[in-house]
Amino acid sequence: MSIASLPSQFRVLARRFAGADKGNVATMFAIAILPLLGLVGAAVDYSRVSSARSTMQAALDSTALMLSKDLASGTISESQITAKARDYFGALYTNKEATTAPITTTYTPSGPMGSTIKVDGSGSLPTNFMRVLGSNFGNINFNTSSTTAWGNVRMRVAMALDNTGSMASDGKIGALQTAAKSLIDQLSGLAKNPGDIYVSIIPFAKTVNVGSSKYAETWIDWRDWENPPTQQQVVSVSLPSNWSKVGPGSDCPFTNNNDGFSCQVNPTNASSTTSSVPSSGTYAGYICPTVDANSHTLYNGCWNSVATGSTANYSTGTWANCNGANDSCTCTGSNSSKVCTVSTYNHTWIANARSTWTGCIADRNQDYDTKNTTPTLTTIDTLFPANQYYENNEAYCKTGNSPPLQPIVPLSYDWTALKSAIDAMKPTGGTNQGIGLAWAWQSLMSGAPLSAPDEDPNYTYKKAIILLSDGLNTENRWPANGNGQTQFNGAIDARQKIMCDNIKAAKDPKTNQPAYTIYTIQVNTSTNDPDPVSTVLQNCASAPENFFHIRSATQTVTAFTSIGNSLSKLRVAR
Repeated sequence: MSIASLPSQFRVLARRFAGADKGNVATMFAIAILPLLGLVGAAVDYSRVSSARSTMQAALDSTALMLSKDLASGTISESQITAKARDYFGALYTNKEATTAPITTTYTPSGPMGSTIKVDGSGSLPTNFMRVLGSNFGNINFNTSSTTAWGNVRMRVAMALDNTGSMASDGKIGALQTAAKSLIDQLSGLAKNPGDIYVSIIPFAKTVNVGSSKYAETWIDWRDWENPPTQQQVVSVSLPSNWSKVGPGSDCPFTNNNDGFSCQVNPTNASSTTSSVPSSGTYAGYICPTVDANSHTLYNGCWNSVATGSTANYSTGTWANCNGANDSCTCTGSNSSKVCTVSTYNHTWIANARSTWTGCIADRNQDYDTKNTTPTLTTIDTLFPANQYYENNEAYCKTGNSPPLQPIVPLSYDWTALKSAIDAMKPTGGTNQGIGLAWAWQSLMSGAPLSAPDEDPNYTYKKAIILLSDGLNTENRWPANGNGQTQFNGAIDARQKIMCDNIKAAKDPKTNQPAYTIYTIQVNTSTNDPDPVSTVLQNCASAPENFFHIRSATQTVTAFTSIGNSLSKLRVAR
C-alpha cells in the first residue's frame, strides 16, 4: 500500500467502524483514530517542512553572498540581478518534494547597512499524513529570506597557531601552513578595498615572540627578567646558608635537583655550565644561574663577589679541609685544633641589559592573564612579562636559532608578508594554548601592545579568533602547572576556560551581539595513543559546529576551508 493511498484507506475503515453494531470499542476507536493519526502525522510532516525550509535558507544565503560578490566586483549589472539570482538558486536548491515559487530580489545600492541584496523565497510541501484531517491540510507553505550587506562590513581575523615540538610529526606543520595560507587567499578575496579584511598571525608555544626590538616598550614587565631567582614573582629560590663564603673558585652553590638550576660561565652563554665559580677572567667571582630546569627560562644576570676584607671559618676539626671552598681558603693547626678559613664576600645581582632580551613574553599575572585589559604602568600587573625561554639550550625567540619561535604578525592586509610568516614557522617547545589565545585577542584590540588599526564608526566589524593546537596543554609561566607533562594541565585549562568565557561574553557596543566568533581546532593524529578530545578547546568554540576534531593532518585544509566559508557567511544578515 502506498503512502499516498493511506488517507482514502483510513476513510473507508472509518465508515465501516461507524456502521458497526457489534460493540462500542470499534466505534470509539474509529472516532479516536483520525485525530491521533493527525497529531502523529503532523510531527512527521512539519519535520519535512523544516528540512525543506533549512535547505532553502542555505541556498538563499549562498545566492545572496554570490550576488553581493558579483555586484561589488561589477561582474553583473542591476538589470541582471533577478535572472542571475534564479540561476544560482536553481543550482543550489535540491529538495525535490517541495514546489517553489520564483525567488524575488531587492537590491539597495546605498542604505544604513551599506549596499544590500535581499533574496526572498517561498515554497509548498504536500503532506503525507495531515491530509487525513481534511483538504485544508493537504499542503504546508513556508518562506524565508536572506540579506547580504557589503561596503560597511569589515572583518578582522586572528589566527593563533600551535608551533610546539609535536607539530613536527605526521606532517602537521606542513598541513597547517598550507591550510592557513589557503584561508588567507580565501579571506583576501572578500576584500574589495584595502582594510576591508585584516588578519593577524600568532604563533605560540609556551610563550609568544613579540620581537626583540620591542625592548623599549612601556607595556613590558621586566621584574622577573631582571630579578635574581630569590626575587621571582612566580618561583623564589632561597640562598644557600654559606652564601657569604662563596667566591672565586668555590663550588657552584646551586644544583638542578635542589634549586632548578646550576651555574654557567657567564651571563649569556646558557650552553656552557661550570661546576665552580670562575676565578679568573672577565667574570671572575660571577655566580651566574643556568636555565631553570623546571620553567625552561633563564635568569638574566649574575651575582658578583666583592671581598669584605674579613674571613670566616670554613671547616674545623681533624677532618677540616678546603674542598669546595673559595680560592682564599687556608688551613692552620692540626688534629682537633685544625681550622680552615676563607675570605667572605658581598654579592650584588647585576642584570643583563634589556637589549639582550630575545622577544619572548610569558603569561600575565593573574587575573589579567584571562582578560584583555590595556597595560598601564599605574597597575604593573597589567604589563606583559618579558621571558627568556630556552629550549635545548637555545633562546627560543632568538632570530637565527634553529628553530626560533616565529614572531607575532599584528593585523595586516599584506597578504604576501602574512603567508611568508606562516612559511617561516618551525615546531619546538611546550604547549600553552592560553597565551596564543590571549595574544590573538590582544591583536584585535586598539591600543598597546599590538595597537589594532582604528575602527571607522561608519562600518560594522566582524571579528573572529581561530585557535589551532595539536595537543593538550603542558606548561605555562607557572612551573607547578605542568613542566611539560599533560597530566598537570588542569590548572592551565582552568585559566584558559576563564579567558574563553570572557571573550564569548564580550558584546559589540553597536549591536549588543557577541563581539567575537571563536573557532577551535584540535589536531589529534596519533594512532597508538591519541589524546582525549580537548574539553577546553571544545567548550571554547562559539558554537558546537565551530570545534573541529581532526584525526589526520590532511583534514586541516578541510577545516580551514569550512572556517573560511563560515567567515564569509558572517556577512549574511538574516
